[in-house]
Amino acid sequence: MYMIRIEGLGHRYKDREDDAIKNINLKIFDGELVSVLGVSGSGKSTLLKSINRLVEPKQGRIEIDGVSVLDSGKRELRRIRQNIGMVFQQFNLIERDSVLNNVLKGRLSYNSTLKSILNRFNKEDHDIAMESLERVGMADFAQKRVQSLSGGERQRVAIARALAQKPKVILADEPVSSLDPRLREEVMSLLKKVCEEDKITLLISMHFLELVKSYTTRCIGLSKGETVFDGKTSELKQSDIIRIFGFRHEDRENVMNRLRGLGYLD
Repeated sequence: MYMIRIEGLGHRYKDREDDAIKNINLKIFDGELVSVLGVSGSGKSTLLKSINRLVEPKQGRIEIDGVSVLDSGKRELRRIRQNIGMVFQQFNLIERDSVLNNVLKGRLSYNSTLKSILNRFNKEDHDIAMESLERVGMADFAQKRVQSLSGGERQRVAIARALAQKPKVILADEPVSSLDPRLREEVMSLLKKVCEEDKITLLISMHFLELVKSYTTRCIGLSKGETVFDGKTSELKQSDIIRIFGFRHEDRENVMNRLRGLGYLD
């Protein structure tokens, strides 16, 4: 069963002459772990943000679990977003608030606007938030302020917030780009683990080849807003990677050495 279906998706920002994404067609199965690979400006973030209408695409169709996203009114869109957890590169947490209160924000769509503003969450919400923190190893930090945490700890809190939504889909937009190599591995391992346990469909944008190969089963390669590869990560070849990243001729030797070290070349 398809969890995400995208047909003819395109978008151009007002201040740009070229399309950010164009004619994107994707079918993503329930429970798949899918990476979107490409350089900065290739359209990765626009694609992810279009799926839950943080960006309003100019054309195309998007369905989440069989429900049209772009045709939905405000009330229906709220219900759709309830099933979509977001994890961002810069965490998007409230720095001066506690870890627990940040995770409780994942329960906003389950409560009235007034209760949410006043932080009046019920016992079930608190239990779900604490369970989510436990799963990412951050329960002992529940009462600490976010601003006291390291980058890796903040991203764990962001993942817990997404889990608190009880989502069917997690969209992760460059979630490890600001972390050092060791923390990248830790966060990716955690994301893969919780998504597999809960059968959550994961769509994650990245530009780290080694992480794509290790933590996702399928790769969507974007270049200049267009899909240039769609297949198993194990099927990525040298020619695919060059099309995705558009390496300059003078970079070729360094690129080939790196790809060989990552196991992409014989």
